[in-house]
Amino acid sequence: MSASKNRIKNKGLRLLSLVFAVILLMCTGWGGLQVCALSSEDISAPSAVLMEPVTKQILFEKNPHEIRACASITKVMTLILVFEAIEQGKISFEDEVCTSAHAAGMGGSDIWLEEGEVMTVHEMIKAVVVASANDAAVALAELICGTEDEFVSKMNERAKELGMNDTVFKNCNGLDEEGHLTSAYDVALMSCELIRHEKIFEYSSIWIDYLRNGETQIVNTNKLLKSYKGITGLKTGTTSQAGSCMSATAQREGLSLVAVVLGCDTGKGRFADCATLLDFGFANYKTVELVLPKGCLEPLSVKGGMEPKVPVNCRVGKSLILPKGNSSQLSSEFTVEEELEAPVKVGQVVGRVTFSFEGATVDEYNITAVSSVEPLSFGSIVKIMWQNLISL
Repeated sequence: MSASKNRIKNKGLRLLSLVFAVILLMCTGWGGLQVCALSSEDISAPSAVLMEPVTKQILFEKNPHEIRACASITKVMTLILVFEAIEQGKISFEDEVCTSAHAAGMGGSDIWLEEGEVMTVHEMIKAVVVASANDAAVALAELICGTEDEFVSKMNERAKELGMNDTVFKNCNGLDEEGHLTSAYDVALMSCELIRHEKIFEYSSIWIDYLRNGETQIVNTNKLLKSYKGITGLKTGTTSQAGSCMSATAQREGLSLVAVVLGCDTGKGRFADCATLLDFGFANYKTVELVLPKGCLEPLSVKGGMEPKVPVNCRVGKSLILPKGNSSQLSSEFTVEEELEAPVKVGQVVGRVTFSFEGATVDEYNITAVSSVEPLSFGSIVKIMWQNLISL
């Protein structure tokens, strides 16, 4: 090969290497930048949220409080109330549910329940989660509260308790109805609440199953079950007013995420958007376990008390969500009172543990007294002496 050709080849290789280097920098970030940044333009949905379910930390948002219809994602709240009723012992998975004329007449996505038809709570939940059955959702609502209207009142009460300030429910299944509205942020909140009931994953992970002794096949509306690594659920929804919507849950390497998109033009678009959101979260964030600093739980001295020391405790969360690709470490420190003065009450705040990342405080927890310590007095001394005497 001639020298001129070698020079051209080497120049081409250098140019190609430069291109790869630029791409690598864009994907890994420069300095403290996050990996593969995500912009609103990358998500086709008009409204979207990516949330970590334990801390409720928002990792990405696009018009999170825009008021929109959410179709069958409504059933997330329905399922919350169903699982809570089961945990409270009001109903059980084995209880039989008799279908009313109202439930049988729902229409839309359903399992064609007939008036008087009986299924167990377990079968009805499966129908709601896997097949998004409107008729089964109403049947469960009536089982718990007697009427759908009363159940919807409970849905709205629970929504307020969860901080879902953008939401008003008008029915329990998500069929289009005037005033039946929510937001991507609120959907994320209720999705986080539902997955606290881990039993839901036994249903949301089903791809194909059967009802009526094998006569009725149901197929999950969540197509990510067949294509996305770590997917665990959760719920899709489509109506003319809402468009194509989804709340998707996934877990990898100890990190759980909830991705919500509302108002997509197509079902394919909602799956692509949710996958993009989840990919961004898993690429950029990690779960860091919280460990109390050494010495923060040493008993504290009590001046003028019936006991010379009092034991202390600090209840911290399990973990924090922090950016990947950063050499900075989570640090912790604590402050406690050098000496307490009696009386000391159980639960009294006696110090504080602070967790910091890159010089900024990211979480704080109180150190509290485990027990009470009465002040030293003649009466308390006599009391103890008497107790010691009668125990001899």
